[in-house]
Amino acid sequence: MMRIEVASRSEVGQRSHNEDDFRHGTSGTQVYAVLSDGAGGHSNGAMASDIVVRTATVLLQRATVFNPAVLEAAIEEANDALNVGQQGLQSHQRMHATVVALWLEAEQGLALWAHVGDSRLYRVRQGQVEQLTVDDSVVQHMVNAGFIKPEEARHHPRKNQLLAAMGSEETPHVHLTLEPEPLREGDAFLLCSDGWWDHLEPEDIEHTMHQAENPQQWLDHMAALVASRQVPNQDNYTAVAVWVGNPGEVTRFGA
Repeated sequence: MMRIEVASRSEVGQRSHNEDDFRHGTSGTQVYAVLSDGAGGHSNGAMASDIVVRTATVLLQRATVFNPAVLEAAIEEANDALNVGQQGLQSHQRMHATVVALWLEAEQGLALWAHVGDSRLYRVRQGQVEQLTVDDSVVQHMVNAGFIKPEEARHHPRKNQLLAAMGSEETPHVHLTLEPEPLREGDAFLLCSDGWWDHLEPEDIEHTMHQAENPQQWLDHMAALVASRQVPNQDNYTAVAVWVGNPGEVTRFGA
């Protein structure tokens, strides 16, 4: 069975409270991590992310089979729970949230993931950083259509506008892996909110991993970079790191 190590870190930034939430855990030979970035009037963003994370992880904890349909159902159930929580709220108080989830089967060496919104999942494999999710955002749509360049998206005035989110009146499309993907010894995964990834380049993710002896150090190194680059009214920034196999194998391709 593959060795899997998980760490997490969440910072409030320059906001009055933290609307990010996350949970990770194990169930038998399975490991799960779920992260959500909430939004909503009157501090309802924190409630939104809590509902999403709590609902999804409870279902993954109870899962008896490992397949994409179960993961999709967990995300959809979290959306339903969030909509139930909306009852009685005024329109300006409506809660929304992103979600990104990673689910691993350590004995079989398999991975599944899913997301809605612009919280991201990255994988570092043999020294190469790959973004496994595509943002449900206006600027990502503009990049895909060729209207703007990828490097222009970060500073675009509409960069925070989402095309899909949990808590929408219409059930959002859940992007997920259609088949379990094989894990490799030395894979490293990073789930993170936009407050985290917005201040990091792929080379930052790779370089800080090579400086770390474990996933917690990796997160600490990245968090220090985010803190050094934060802007006025810096958003909350949260991440979960998952290392597969021997950490020495993970960093073997470092400079």
